[in-house]
Amino acid sequence: MRALALYAGPAALRHIQHHGLQPQHVRALPAAAGGPKGLMLLRLDRFLFGDWLPQSDQPIDLIGASIGAWRWASACMPDPVAALQELERIYVRGDFGQRQEAGTRHVPAPAEVSAAFARFLQQMFAGHEQAIVQNPRYRLHVLASQGRGLLQRENGRWQTLAGYLAAYAGNAVQRQALGRWLQRLVFSSGGAALPFDDDRFPTQQIALEAGNLLTVLQASGSIPFVLQAVHDIPGAPPGACWDGGITDYHLHLRYRGGQGGESGIVLYPHFQRAVIPGWLDKAWRWRHGSSAALDHVLLLGLRPEWVASLPRGKLPDRSDFRFHLADPAARMRDWNQAIAASEQLVDEFAAWLERPDPGQVLPP
Repeated sequence: MRALALYAGPAALRHIQHHGLQPQHVRALPAAAGGPKGLMLLRLDRFLFGDWLPQSDQPIDLIGASIGAWRWASACMPDPVAALQELERIYVRGDFGQRQEAGTRHVPAPAEVSAAFARFLQQMFAGHEQAIVQNPRYRLHVLASQGRGLLQRENGRWQTLAGYLAAYAGNAVQRQALGRWLQRLVFSSGGAALPFDDDRFPTQQIALEAGNLLTVLQASGSIPFVLQAVHDIPGAPPGACWDGGITDYHLHLRYRGGQGGESGIVLYPHFQRAVIPGWLDKAWRWRHGSSAALDHVLLLGLRPEWVASLPRGKLPDRSDFRFHLADPAARMRDWNQAIAASEQLVDEFAAWLERPDPGQVLPP
């Protein structure tokens, strides 16, 4: 494998050693926040939902935040391959308010970026809400972060800034202290139970329904200070909601392995090896390692040396909007080249599935 790297927790590795990996073994799939980085996984998603997982019929929990939630909402549509193709197309083409005007950089206000994302979500999912939340097999769980204390409402930039500074300081001392300022909301379809166990972080589960789906998907990707908070989501407690990645950046959650203990695999397509708990943990590298929470996880990661071969030597990310501000066609060209290169991930994983070799699986 030159592009793909497989990392497995102890329970997942034992399962592969004894049983290999079949589509019926999968119990859950997480999908991280990360903006345009998630584009690199869409071809792999199309293989999973178009070719591999349809060979089985067990219920599967799909857990996502931000672009991860948008990927899994697409996978819940009647034709997941076509939906994931459309997600790729319209995300790459969107400027989300970043553009050049009269030779001067245009810095979009949060209201403008929020409006652009609302149009994107309408274009992608409007009219399909019922099909997504009533998917007979895939149970969708969308994460958002709801403010508490100073962050209960978005009442002005300075109050929000003070609230996030307090949240950052508390989180630096202990991750659980972040719960003083933000709680995790999990919007779940079909009355599904939470697919992970309590991690001593304040969490509320709410029904994901056709009537609140688009609002929830908007909240799950609303980056503080870049987009406006989404207030008072139907069915949820009143208050301001932001990007689910604030509390759960890479979904480092205590996943359940399903009935039968080690028989359940959590299959995690990811754009790197580290599973960072929350967005505010990015600076604290000692929190980036694996833990017992990920025992059942098989993570499909990207090799850094392969990433270095992509345009500009990196994954697509939000900085590309600024770098290519005067030439958005160049950004789209770079992103499309990187996405096309990601077909190698599909080829390598499909080849490994033909003969699942535990010797190619690395520790997390």
